[in-house]
Amino acid sequence: MTSPTFCLSLSYSSLLLPWLLAFSLPLSAFSQCTKPPVIFNFGDSNSDTGGLAGGLGYAIKLPNGRTFFRRSTGRLSDGRLVIDFLCQSLNSSFLSAYLDWLGGNFQNGANFAVAGSATLPKNVPFALNVQVMQFFHFKSRSLELVAAGSQSAMSEEGFQSALYMIDIGQNDISDAFSKNLSSAQVSKRIQLVVAEIRDAVQDLYDQGARNFWIHNTGPLGCLPQKLALVRDKAGDIDSVGCISSYNAAAKSFNAALQQLTQGMKPTLKDATVVYVHVYSIKYDMIANASKYGFSTPLMACCGSGGPPYNYNKSMICGIPGSQACNDGVKFVSWDGVHYTEAANGIVASKIQSGDYSTPRTSFDFFCRR
Repeated sequence: MTSPTFCLSLSYSSLLLPWLLAFSLPLSAFSQCTKPPVIFNFGDSNSDTGGLAGGLGYAIKLPNGRTFFRRSTGRLSDGRLVIDFLCQSLNSSFLSAYLDWLGGNFQNGANFAVAGSATLPKNVPFALNVQVMQFFHFKSRSLELVAAGSQSAMSEEGFQSALYMIDIGQNDISDAFSKNLSSAQVSKRIQLVVAEIRDAVQDLYDQGARNFWIHNTGPLGCLPQKLALVRDKAGDIDSVGCISSYNAAAKSFNAALQQLTQGMKPTLKDATVVYVHVYSIKYDMIANASKYGFSTPLMACCGSGGPPYNYNKSMICGIPGSQACNDGVKFVSWDGVHYTEAANGIVASKIQSGDYSTPRTSFDFFCRR
């Protein structure tokens, strides 16, 4: 493999990226949705649009945000996240982070996701149950404002017709491996994680939520971070180059999560619960990278150390000494953990189609026609 050239400057192709991505999306991405739904999102860094920066003051600097926004926005990517593309597909503005309230616009919903979040342990910033509690506070305050005569705050009807998105679990699985848990212990942890997601859905339902969109987790064993840090992986690498045991745990979690979503339907009367196969989309994109225009699917665009993974935990993306590649469009991974805007755009376009959801549901189903 030819070693790519790394630098912080923007290349011609990266300048064109927003336009290339726009024209690569299906026609449904050019929204026909005239009444987009209000969206409330719960999760981790895969969908954090500024929560970590706003809530903890964590500095997320350039080159994060360099392609589409031309500045750092608190997203751990060079540009838009999957959730950003999904919002655009419904002709909705980007979700403002609940914890980054200054200048935020919450008329189209709010994003409670924070990088590093997990389901366990509970009651710590910013576990899933804490994010749900923050939502309850947001809802209560909004209804108080409506009762006081506010025309801009969200009404009870708005909360009931909103779309509730959940994308969490990756950090729980990663944490299990970092603690060297046995396979049996990892399996037990997965059941506890899924139970937390069940409780979150039930709590939201009890508060009037009726539309749920739940992402499964991606191929953890394909992240350059894991590939670089896991030392004893001989005999544990699949044909694509990913760590089999990590991916097996992710698939086990996903199977339990899908079983949960199907099992809850009888008890969640008049609710729509959609399970999304994000793992399948991402693994296919890595396994068949050249088909999607990627040349280095297991190497980070931004980081340090060079091939094969360009990841060094002491010099991660954004830290002095790290470097970013010229052409993010050739990379799946942005910083070893998170995806590039190019990869996120492809993931979002496949999600929009409905081909990767159970039951089969296109994302624009939630437009308020």
